[in-house]
Amino acid sequence: MLKNIRLDWLGNIRGDLLAGTVVALALIPEAIAFSIIAGVDPKVGLYASFCIAVVTAIVGGRPGMISAATGAMALLMVTLVKAHGLEYLLAATLLTGVLQIIAGYLKLGSLMRFVSRSVVTGFVNALAILIFMAQLPELTDVTWQVYAMTLAGLGIIYLFPYIPMIGRTIPSPLICIVVMTAVAMFAGLDIRTVGDMGQLPDTLPVFLWPEVPLNLQTLLIILPYAVGLAVVGLLESMMTATIVDDLTDTASDKNRECKGQGIANIGAGLLGGMAGCAMIGQSIINVKSGGRGRLSCFTAGVLLLIMVVFLDEWIKQIPMAALVAVMIMVSIGTFSWSSVKDIKKNPLSSTIVMVATVIVVVATHNLAIGVLVGVLLATLFFANKIGRFMLVKADQADEDVRQYRVVGQVFFASAEQFIQSFDFKEAVGKVIIDLTQAHFWDITAVSSLDKVVIKFRREGAEVEIIGMTEATATIVDKFGVHNAPEEVATIMAGH
Repeated sequence: MLKNIRLDWLGNIRGDLLAGTVVALALIPEAIAFSIIAGVDPKVGLYASFCIAVVTAIVGGRPGMISAATGAMALLMVTLVKAHGLEYLLAATLLTGVLQIIAGYLKLGSLMRFVSRSVVTGFVNALAILIFMAQLPELTDVTWQVYAMTLAGLGIIYLFPYIPMIGRTIPSPLICIVVMTAVAMFAGLDIRTVGDMGQLPDTLPVFLWPEVPLNLQTLLIILPYAVGLAVVGLLESMMTATIVDDLTDTASDKNRECKGQGIANIGAGLLGGMAGCAMIGQSIINVKSGGRGRLSCFTAGVLLLIMVVFLDEWIKQIPMAALVAVMIMVSIGTFSWSSVKDIKKNPLSSTIVMVATVIVVVATHNLAIGVLVGVLLATLFFANKIGRFMLVKADQADEDVRQYRVVGQVFFASAEQFIQSFDFKEAVGKVIIDLTQAHFWDITAVSSLDKVVIKFRREGAEVEIIGMTEATATIVDKFGVHNAPEEVATIMAGH
């Protein structure tokens, strides 16, 4: 235990500190932008980002993952803020945290195993497209200096790592931000800066209890928003954790992450901040810049607060073009180019799931809806595929005996095919159904077996079922009716 703590916090000190610095600089304009989307003061997003980053660094389940205020969460807050104001948003943020902690104790983080690789790939590709699209307003109707600064920033990001000795020791996005800021200040360029995004806070956050009535009416107002925020926040956090797992080739505790996100959101609500979750873009910046441990996320949160409160005059000078260059780098690095290159090699169903996820996420700007559509499609394709692997073989055991051997999985998707595989009009005295190589999964499958047995009995044949596995026998004995005389009589009378 002590060894893991030391590894998470002190195993990569230089890399985590430098990566955390890059992330802190990139978090500032995003937190301000997300506050504007939600309809609240910029300090609400900045305080939230500070608190969530620091708390998840300590209690979260995924070292190296960055959590803060996010656009996906901000979009869900707009209506609540407009209708009831900031205090109700803070109350909803507290309830969001409570629901997420409950989800952690219910081990809902384990449900990520049901999300297929195709859905994850589609999610990642959609996010890369959304990150790139989010930069377009900063590149529309601007002067040529903005394009020059953006291209120069990209040049630094991609070429600096090739410089001998120092290229791999300092994250190139950090060099990009520092150099581009210096150029803009000394050249006196009239371009958009972080200071133009909104007013930075000039005080540290303080404890705030939401000033709302503590009654059932308040709960009914905030509960729908809190449920939505909790679900979207956990979904995006779990997806991000999975992606960082792949990037770092390490495992994470998804259920602990659920609890960590909940504790962080409660903290954010008590400090006057909005609800947040894991950020894929910032997490990838962190990993690409060398961040691996909890120290990187902790550093990002602490530096964010120090910068906006005590170094605001300098931070305001950072050109947005430099941050746009960093985010374009994130977009390019996030997109799974192999998914396009191997599109002809992959199964058609996987490609459809991936593309559908991308289209829905980009069209709705809602990551949760896109993932839900992808999971549903993947489930349907899987059920259809497994259903096709079921077959029934007919063998002549005797002149008056027909044996049917069932092979494969019988469930709702293959139940109809199971029934159609039998010849009920064949004149035989006895039918043997061998289930040695079959498995019955659900009530639909048991119902199909009932129908087969009763149809044969209606034709005057004796039916014997052999070879049931223990699992199949359990569900058949519990839900089957073909061996219950009164049930058979009722069904027979109905025909």
